[in-house]
Amino acid sequence: MTADNRAGLSPSAPPLTERQEARRRRILDASAQLAARGGFDAVQMREVAEAAGVALGTLYRYFPSKIHLLVATMQDQLQHMHTTLRKRPPAGSDPAERVAETLMRAFRALQREPQLADAMVRALTFADRGVSPEVDTVSRLTTAIILDAMGTERPSPEQLSAVRVIEHTWHSALITWLSGRASIAQVKIDIETVCRLIDLTAPAPAPTPEAGPGKR
Repeated sequence: MTADNRAGLSPSAPPLTERQEARRRRILDASAQLAARGGFDAVQMREVAEAAGVALGTLYRYFPSKIHLLVATMQDQLQHMHTTLRKRPPAGSDPAERVAETLMRAFRALQREPQLADAMVRALTFADRGVSPEVDTVSRLTTAIILDAMGTERPSPEQLSAVRVIEHTWHSALITWLSGRASIAQVKIDIETVCRLIDLTAPAPAPTPEAGPGKR
């Protein structure tokens, strides 16, 4: 993902300078801290600007709305998770097991900051077409995390379909847990169950060539 898309600017905008990137980092950190303390309602643009040490108008140039800001915060959290997972990849023996382990690790990371998780999920839920590029980036990051865990660089259409279903289930499980309608144990069962789709969509192994006459 390029710096211009990360900042919420148009694709034709020039890349962020070092100072602009540092300013953006302060904004995202402030957003995450406010959300972690008070959830969705605590993230007010004026308070974010003050905490980040930027003018309110500057904040709106980076993020046109609170929803844009919180979806970008979700992007940032997923990027951090992805980096951590690449440094410490899952140890499962097969792709389905590795993906389930990866998603539960991501879930537990969000579990440590339930107010922040709730704020980000609500932003994704409230996002309209104006936030579609940012929401698409969240989806692409989630897909990349799952494919890395699978160890698949060139997934088939069937595998990509399975990944989408896994993403939807993970997102739904997060919502039901945040609303108190599912336990962590139930979430784990749901994630492990849906990850079995990976085995069902795995490409069939190439047939072993038969030995010809005179060959053993």
